[in-house]
Amino acid sequence: MDSKLVVYNTLTRQKEAFKPIDKEVVGMYVCGPTVYGNAHLGHAKSYVSFDLIYRYLVHIFPKVKYVQNITDVGHLTDDADEGDDKIAKQSRLEKVDPMAVVERYMFNYFRDMDVLNVKRADIYPRPSGHIPEQIEIIEDLIAKGFAYEVNGSVYFDVAKYDETFDYGKLSGRSVEEMMEGAANRTLSAQSDKKNGFDFALWKKAEPSHLMQWNSPWGKGFPGWHIECTVMSQKYLGDNFDIHGGGLENQFPHHECEIAQAEAHTGKAFANYWLHNNMVTINGQKMGKSLGNGIFCAELFTGDNFQLERAYSPMTVRFFILQSHYRSTLDFSNAALEAASKGFDRLQKGLKRIEELKSSDKSTVDISSLKESLYHAMNDDFNSPIAISKLFDSLKMVAALEAGEETISGEDLVKFEELFKAFFFDILGLSFEENGGESNEITDELMELILDFRKAAKEQRDWGTADKIRDKLKKLNIGIKDGKDGAIWEFES
Repeated sequence: MDSKLVVYNTLTRQKEAFKPIDKEVVGMYVCGPTVYGNAHLGHAKSYVSFDLIYRYLVHIFPKVKYVQNITDVGHLTDDADEGDDKIAKQSRLEKVDPMAVVERYMFNYFRDMDVLNVKRADIYPRPSGHIPEQIEIIEDLIAKGFAYEVNGSVYFDVAKYDETFDYGKLSGRSVEEMMEGAANRTLSAQSDKKNGFDFALWKKAEPSHLMQWNSPWGKGFPGWHIECTVMSQKYLGDNFDIHGGGLENQFPHHECEIAQAEAHTGKAFANYWLHNNMVTINGQKMGKSLGNGIFCAELFTGDNFQLERAYSPMTVRFFILQSHYRSTLDFSNAALEAASKGFDRLQKGLKRIEELKSSDKSTVDISSLKESLYHAMNDDFNSPIAISKLFDSLKMVAALEAGEETISGEDLVKFEELFKAFFFDILGLSFEENGGESNEITDELMELILDFRKAAKEQRDWGTADKIRDKLKKLNIGIKDGKDGAIWEFES
């Protein structure tokens, strides 16, 4: 089908008409989380944003094949070729096997995304399950002269690649600039590399390294960048439609993905690159070092010093959707309170539409509302504008209720279907019993909190389970554990 969709392509730094390779099946790959800790507000921003994109693509195209990886090895602490593997480091801290860390935090990731109504991707590949394919591609890159082995590690030759291709075309960096930067840095792995900006395809593993595999170059583990190149091409082909991820991964991760793929196949990699922006907290960048991070579970329970209360999952989702995916999302309690009230207005507005009585003639133009909603989403998935158009339509609802406007039964059905399509299917919102505005603990929210506590107990995370119980106790809510699960009640 023909589409009016226009997207901002980071690769070309401009908006372009979206033309899929196959009009029947759109292929999209999004870099997923490295599961060494719980999902935070930044993850929520990223994956709700790409969920919106996925939902709209599904809405306007016959089929979308969505692949999102789960990184379980190879992502080092400095995001390049130095430091510990993030998961191996966490496994030492928790004194469990690395894959136990992966399973725990992958479970928690899906738990948090599910309550935010993020649709599951079609495929969630993990690098540890694709070691043979990565070795095969690395061998091909060596054979073609784009990679070299030194002391059991294999590096990508950026300068060699740049002779034929264009390294830096995604991020706008040049090899010359990187040469100057590399000259001012001293890394322990520099002596193994031809140039300091070369990056690892395969890293030699020391005997103490917790995750390692056999390879033609000895025991080791794959580099972070090669993993996504291999898995995206395995499931979507050498050339596919959309590659998405966080803006912070544009360089070096996504730049390196392109280089590996093009050196291997000689073809273009992804045609459109979509990057979502970051989250700030009261105008300040969010980060562990600043001590201002907020986990998703904390948003739902209120158990964070920066939160004035708990917020429902749909309030959080609506808050995220009010910001364009390429814009910075600034968190504050005031912003979340405003989102709560806004979501409640839309939810009640939909109920009012359902209650409207129809008449025989119509003075309301539904087609203009429909056109404005699709125009917003076709303009690079502009959810803030689409939401504003839904709010505008509530004025029409008020006029109908007051008898100032009339609408035919047929148009009323079209109006309701249009509102529901955007509210439920595209924006991915769902009804909450007390709406987004109420400060009372609802049955639905309490069920969610008890699910979090149950999951923590199943993971033997007694500290988190006790913290949830104690926090609720301060709110005069008691938890009683029984053989059929936990129940709650207000205490006097």
